[in-house]
Amino acid sequence: MSRLIVWRHGNTDWNASDRVQGQTDTALNDLGREQAETAAPLLAGFHPDAIVASDLRRAADTAAALAALTGLPVRTDPRLRERSYGKWQGLTMAEVAERYPSEHARWRAGEQPEGCDVETLDDLGKRVGQALQDAADQTPGGTIVVATHGGAARQGCGFLLGWSTEVLRRVGPLQNCHWTDLGHDPVRGWWLRAHNAGPSAHRPTPSPV
Repeated sequence: MSRLIVWRHGNTDWNASDRVQGQTDTALNDLGREQAETAAPLLAGFHPDAIVASDLRRAADTAAALAALTGLPVRTDPRLRERSYGKWQGLTMAEVAERYPSEHARWRAGEQPEGCDVETLDDLGKRVGQALQDAADQTPGGTIVVATHGGAARQGCGFLLGWSTEVLRRVGPLQNCHWTDLGHDPVRGWWLRAHNAGPSAHRPTPSPV
């Protein structure tokens, strides 16, 4: 049986200020580094066979905390990046709501905000889901830890599980440095083992982006 542990990166200053990161290459803050160092021993206890990460620093540096304990290399894959938020990147969500009120309302309703260059959820799910599947295929029967981003993790896991966008809207967002745990076997395919697993400490209200 294969196992994918899809791990959200640690906290950043942009998370803390509710600023839209998307594919902007922001760094972990002190809390984020502490979160990664706290989570890494728990993940090392699963005896991973491979570590893969988004090439954005906040995810790659989160993965590095686990690599330091396991001695495994970190392979980066740009397909694991967060959703591209186009014109919204760098703005706070309050600024998005003020400058793009109708588009923000559509986004809040789970619809596509047209005209803002925001990547569609379907495209995000396919991109990340295919990267997750490839990571599993490269280590057949193994346990793979994938360090990525909150929205990317949700849509990518949903792609593997065959869950619709309507179902995924009812799945709670990953806390920083928490993970979704998926198993796979030839009969059942992909199935959900756990969601939002991780350390009990350091749980700020999650930013969706």
